[in-house]
Amino acid sequence: MSESEPPFLEFQMDLNDKDVPEEVLPVVIIGNGPSGICLSYLLSGYTPYPSPEASHPNPLLHRKLAEKPQLSLLEQDLDYLCEGLEGRSSNPVAVLFDSLLLPDSDFGLDHSSPLEWRYEPERSIPHLVLGKGPPGGAWHAMEGSMLTLSLANWMELPGLKLKEWMRDKRRNVRNDRATPAEIASYYQHYVTQMSLQQNFACGTIVTSVTRHHNTQDGGLPYWKVTGLQHRDGEELGDGCSVLEQVPFSVMAHNVVLATGTHDIPARLGVDGESLPYVCHSFWELEMAISRGELHQSSDPVLVVGAGLTAADAVLAAHHLTTPVYHVFRRSVTDSGLIFNQLPKLLYPEYHKVHQMMTQQQHQPPPPPSQLPDQNLNHHSTNSVPSTPYSGYLSFPCHRVVSFRPDKKCVLESDSGQRTVVQVSKALVLIGSHPNLSFLEDNGRQLGTDPDEPISCRRNPIDVDPFTNRVVSTDAPGMYAMGPLVGENFVRFLKGGALAIASDLSRCQRMGFRGSSSNRCAEVTLQGMISPMGLQCSPLYSDSKQTGNEL
Repeated sequence: MSESEPPFLEFQMDLNDKDVPEEVLPVVIIGNGPSGICLSYLLSGYTPYPSPEASHPNPLLHRKLAEKPQLSLLEQDLDYLCEGLEGRSSNPVAVLFDSLLLPDSDFGLDHSSPLEWRYEPERSIPHLVLGKGPPGGAWHAMEGSMLTLSLANWMELPGLKLKEWMRDKRRNVRNDRATPAEIASYYQHYVTQMSLQQNFACGTIVTSVTRHHNTQDGGLPYWKVTGLQHRDGEELGDGCSVLEQVPFSVMAHNVVLATGTHDIPARLGVDGESLPYVCHSFWELEMAISRGELHQSSDPVLVVGAGLTAADAVLAAHHLTTPVYHVFRRSVTDSGLIFNQLPKLLYPEYHKVHQMMTQQQHQPPPPPSQLPDQNLNHHSTNSVPSTPYSGYLSFPCHRVVSFRPDKKCVLESDSGQRTVVQVSKALVLIGSHPNLSFLEDNGRQLGTDPDEPISCRRNPIDVDPFTNRVVSTDAPGMYAMGPLVGENFVRFLKGGALAIASDLSRCQRMGFRGSSSNRCAEVTLQGMISPMGLQCSPLYSDSKQTGNEL
């Protein structure tokens, strides 16, 4: 941890501390990555307004913003503002907010934003952000030295320019990109810089989210969020303390799912996938490298997958001059392959991997004779080509059939030709799935296809495109954002935060004025006789939810 990075303990709000529940929360956000951080910023009173001095390069949007300059973006008709806009996201509010924060950034232009931010604490909505680790979410678990896919300014959150922050750290952003370690540090610093830390309870694991009907206070229903919080326990003689897991329970009328999708690595579902030499994360490759298990004379590392994490693994192994077998299902010319969508000058390292995939492909043997077992070929380490990318061999249009205990892997081409390769380690890097075990049936009923598990690419959570309310639930007051709804890039997930904050602000303006007879949320503590909490206005709205997949 760098000297300028806030200590993790700063975000260790104790949910069982008697001083904490004095604030009653109407909103609970599950997930403290950039999605949850951005939403917390908007819910804390930071409000975007059209700047009277600024202009937008899109004349239609500029004219619309000029119609009601006195209204904040949270009060404007987002549906109306989104009309006619086009961008790289299927979410209209994401395209709108991205266009307002970074006008014409897709064209490499550096227009100033037509928004001005005002801090209006009277607009703030009390909320609690729950996260397993420090603010920044999965960015803290990513490989620290690789460069991010997105440009640096696409990774920033409102109110704190990433380039200026990095300039203060006396480092230039090479190639206009940053490393995951820098981005994680930026997000953690952002929470402190914007004074949001009082809303964050880190070290928490949510185990259950259930809907309940309240028989008091007018019968307003609520969500009950329960889980465990890690905290320091009894101090030992050597000055260290025992880490305890303390149960907590939170009740609120609105729950926001912002967990991301990096919790559970995707699996192939083939024989032998649980053998010790088969790994499912880049972190396991890093550990093997740090232990000295991989080197030039090692048997090849088998990398399965054609995404950017798989490419990072190829680069890491190649840097050690460790031989690599690279297996993936697509053709190298497939337009859906991510490498075919990236500009060569901006992403030279990934262009290099794509060159390797293209120029050093496995060449299948001639058609087998009639001799038995001739369709099963054995590929030795010595047959890994030595030029021009020494030690690398790709297997496009192949799949893994099985992993054997003797570290031999059976591969099969689309034509049915099988090849056996001897490896030292296998890395299955084919994506990941969200951990929604705290929801009934892992949240499957919330997806666009309730018969399939939630998946960022194949089956995201179905939400209203202008409010991010979950469509497929019978109970109002649940929202989802970020990768869970198909938004993988930070530049676009900020639109989900705007949609949710705008909807909650609308509920606040619809007459929920803080009647002391209404309880919007309660925080109950394990072992207490009765729940604690102040009286405040509910943000619950029973309006009908409609919408389309993002």
